[in-house]
Order: sequence, then C-alpha cells, then structure tokens
Amino acid sequence: MKYAMLVTLFLALVFAAAPARAQDGNQQLQLRGVSGTVIDKSENPIATAVVYLKNVRTLTVRTYITAEKGEYHFSGLDPNVDYEIHAEHGDLTSTNHTVSSLDSRKEMVVTLKIDKEKKKKDKEE
Repeated sequence: MKYAMLVTLFLALVFAAAPARAQDGNQQLQLRGVSGTVIDKSENPIATAVVYLKNVRTLTVRTYITAEKGEYHFSGLDPNVDYEIHAEHGDLTSTNHTVSSLDSRKEMVVTLKIDKEKKKKDKEE
C-alpha cells in the first residue's frame, strides 16, 4: 500500500512539474532586434527619416524617427514572425526589406537607402 502511495505521489509531482518547465521555456523565448542606418543616394546618413516596421502576421506598424546620424533600432521582435521594413523622407522612400523568421540571427543590421520617389495615389475629382 505504501509503495502504491509513493508511486502515485511521484507521478503527481512529475506531471505537476512538466507544465512549469514548458512555461519556463516559453519565457526564455529569444526576442530579436533590427537596427541600421538610413542613407541617401550618396550614402550620407539622413536625420529625421521615418522607418516603418510592419509585422506581417498582425499588420501592426511600429515607427522610428532617425537621429542626426540616420540610425534606428527596433527591439523585442518575435523570432517566429516576418517583418517588412522601409524608410521614408520627404517625397522619397527606400525599397522594402524583409526580416525573415527563417533567419536565426538575434540582432540584424539593415541599411535603408532612400533613393526613389514615393508612388503617388491617383485622386479622381
């Protein structure tokens, strides 16, 4: 009888600890970051450019306004999600770059070159 109680207690402890270990693994999820510089055609840094980071899954957009040296940084990115990033300044924009969930780097560096005109939306009047 004592043996059966000990086995039952042991199994109860094992099953109670399993979800706790799984939860600890989720809490240790390695978040990612992306940073870089926004530059013009001549490769000079652009201050006050707006960098757009779009979560492809939720379609939420985060923005960052570059400082004097054209630098930007986003942190806390989900490693299981793809992101699209581009920059704009005045009437110019950069090409879209993808921050892929398949790329295992924890910190990515993306230089955004603003070198083309934004597409103008046609308005019917």
